[in-house]
Amino acid sequence: MTLTRRRTLALLGGGMVVAASASAGTFLATRTPQRALQPWQAAGGYDDPRLFALSYALLAPNPHNRQPWLVELEGSDAFVLHRDTTRDLPHTDPFNRQIFVGLGCFLELMTVAATLRGNAAEITLFPEGRDGPVAHVRLMGGASRDPLAGSILDRRSCKEPFEDRPVPDSAAADLAAYGVVITDPETVARIKSLTWEAWLTEMHTHRALKESVDLMRFGKAEINANPDGIDLGGPFLESLMLAGVLTPESQLDPQSTGFKEGVKMYETMLHATPAYVVLTTAGNDRADEIAAGRRWLRLNLETTRLGLALHPVSQALQEYEEMTPHYGAAHRMLAKPGETVQMLGRLGYGPGTARTPRWPLETRILNG
Repeated sequence: MTLTRRRTLALLGGGMVVAASASAGTFLATRTPQRALQPWQAAGGYDDPRLFALSYALLAPNPHNRQPWLVELEGSDAFVLHRDTTRDLPHTDPFNRQIFVGLGCFLELMTVAATLRGNAAEITLFPEGRDGPVAHVRLMGGASRDPLAGSILDRRSCKEPFEDRPVPDSAAADLAAYGVVITDPETVARIKSLTWEAWLTEMHTHRALKESVDLMRFGKAEINANPDGIDLGGPFLESLMLAGVLTPESQLDPQSTGFKEGVKMYETMLHATPAYVVLTTAGNDRADEIAAGRRWLRLNLETTRLGLALHPVSQALQEYEEMTPHYGAAHRMLAKPGETVQMLGRLGYGPGTARTPRWPLETRILNG
């Protein structure tokens, strides 16, 4: 997560945080967690076609950046995908629905990347039953390059306010293959209200909030040491840390300045949204969740190709007790009877954002 200079100064009330000294300037200029971002540079740098595709797959979006994938190589052309159960989110994702959506994103990005080498992916879900591995994958030749492959390294989840301009009808039509694009002002206003109220509910549900705060990585050293979770880095955020404004304790204290100003900034971001996109499924078993993740990944690549920005706003879709009213409202508003809303995203024109930290591929291979 990064902050613009304007947003950081707003949080500080315009005050100075770090002394204007040469040493402070040097410190702040070197806050990029290069080691945690290295997997983006390493993507595609493998001779083995499986590792080649997997090195891109691990860049896939996933809930709270938990990266819940483990891979077991098999023979010379196959691998088995396992779910890393230590990466679950028991308070905000008690049924692991979002985790499996993230695994679907991983599988689809792997499939897209494999085509860069002319390979297709033969995927068998749950080869040993629903309690076993997530998928068995075999790569084989004969595939043409996926038209979305060129957007892989530019894909982001943009957690920033969007520009005040509409999503063109032509772009909405292009995205209709993946989900329902909502642009009419009345419905957009209703969804803004829903996402804001749901976000506030999570912020004031202590166990849900603490799950997120416990996964926050404060500053370059923490991000490099644990390149998953919610990264809070960059020179301005580290200024706040040095000033004692941004701490784990402040993020859990609704009375703190950091908490209150964070709420204001998030409200600004959520309301600066011209359109939404919704992904639903007729059912809600694990295969449906993985299929939704695969569609979400392609949607994210397509928005990137079109010059648009996408940001998942999942709080209202979470399935813990305090979120029940918002979950019900989301389904009444966005789904047909019996359907499940798997993903809801803000859609619009946003600024460029930084890459998200990742664990190196070698740490995700069980038998590499």
